[in-house]
Amino acid sequence: MNEGKGVVYLVGAGPGDPSLLTLKGLWCLERADVVIYDRLLCEYLLAFCRPDAEIIYVGKRTDCHTVPQEGINLLLAEKAEEGKTICRLKGGDPFVFGRGGEEAAFLAERGIPFEIVPGVSSAVAVPAYAGIPVTHRDWASALAVVTGHRRQGGVFLPVRDTGNATTVFLMGFENLPAIVSGLLNEGWSGKTPAALIQWGTRADQQTVTGVLSDIEKRAQEAGITSPAVLVVGSVVRMREMLGWSERRPLFGKRILITRPRHQALRMAQEIIMLGGEPLCLPTIELVPADEGLPERIREQLPDYEWVIFTSANGVVFFLECLKKQQIDLRSLKGKLAAIGPATARALEERGLRVALQPREYRAEALLEELKKHISVGCRVLIPRAAMAREVLPEGLRECGAAVDVLPVYRTVPAGERERRWVEEQLLTGRVHYLTFTSSSTVRNFVNLFQPDELALIGKHTRIACVGPVTAATAHQAGLRVDVVSREYTTAGLLDAILADAGGVSK
Repeated sequence: MNEGKGVVYLVGAGPGDPSLLTLKGLWCLERADVVIYDRLLCEYLLAFCRPDAEIIYVGKRTDCHTVPQEGINLLLAEKAEEGKTICRLKGGDPFVFGRGGEEAAFLAERGIPFEIVPGVSSAVAVPAYAGIPVTHRDWASALAVVTGHRRQGGVFLPVRDTGNATTVFLMGFENLPAIVSGLLNEGWSGKTPAALIQWGTRADQQTVTGVLSDIEKRAQEAGITSPAVLVVGSVVRMREMLGWSERRPLFGKRILITRPRHQALRMAQEIIMLGGEPLCLPTIELVPADEGLPERIREQLPDYEWVIFTSANGVVFFLECLKKQQIDLRSLKGKLAAIGPATARALEERGLRVALQPREYRAEALLEELKKHISVGCRVLIPRAAMAREVLPEGLRECGAAVDVLPVYRTVPAGERERRWVEEQLLTGRVHYLTFTSSSTVRNFVNLFQPDELALIGKHTRIACVGPVTAATAHQAGLRVDVVSREYTTAGLLDAILADAGGVSK
């Protein structure tokens, strides 16, 4: 009956913190041909889309609908009729004031297969991130969740004060005066505790507390706007004791990662765990070098006394090259050197022992250590990127070593698609740190923006670089560098950002 039709996954993405996406939601996102997403999502989630996925924004605000709901329904059906797999990514839970029921009904009427993937609702998650439990044995034994929006001409349902309940109004800012007056008219005391939480679970999260009689004034004084969740009830008093998210060291900080997509994940996880919000703009992608392993080097593999790796990428691509050409790893007889801990870890995870690693993770320090072990005529192989500094091979040749440089991967420009997702935040000062982990990420980032845009970014955003070499490239490109890590790793970069932001490094 459904032959030739695709499938639509109506996925709840949670209230904003990307780590609150469910496991099944992630699976749907990763496999989708088409991703149709809303305004309230963290853009970092789009980093999990397939590189060839079609990504369509249909965000809505109270006063502005990019695509009206009827158009979204038709779009879902149209893409499914083409036989595609669609991930309809919605904020919160699709069936909790998310119009998921309307979209599912539209699909069902047309015989289009769909699945519902529940999400973490902002009704409970946003108060939780503000330190407000929506239920508590001593304060609230019931929970009411009410929409703060009405269809045009509609009225709010009456909500009576039972004395032991919490009421949460989703999208509770636009009609805040009407909501408050309605509650007071229903007999709620003006002294009932209330909290308004803007952009809950996101880097922009801001919470204002008060009572029903003054929450409007307090919200206005604090500059609260939509989207915001209104919480009414005695449990609001617990925020003073239980507030936790604002205490995290990177709370309120949005950090842009320019590493290749597959390498950004670990850094993004650390940022989230420290309370920050990651964005991903991969300015480069890594691809295998065109040459492969030349016959001359293949024949000489057992004769190399040292094989030197200057990046974890070099390890991955070199070993993949050996595998592709069916070369036995045991043909490597020489000692292995790694420029730093990430590179050493990449080798050790594959059962390879590292004989040498410098204390300072840069080519100059590695060269000085190797000079103690290299003799005239020593055969050395350096698998690395096609474009790299010549400090190490030239220095070893000056010591009399016979050095072969083997390009195993190259960087290619990327980021044109992803730029659209983050440029508004970059150009409006909503990105607090822009990170660069290599000179190639700097060069390709600069190529994505116009000079006036780069100047605007520099006014609002602090620039953080891994090590002095990357920082020098940024300076040469006309960028102001604010943070340089002492340890030339992403962990070291995050430590430097923590120190700069006033947090405590790990």
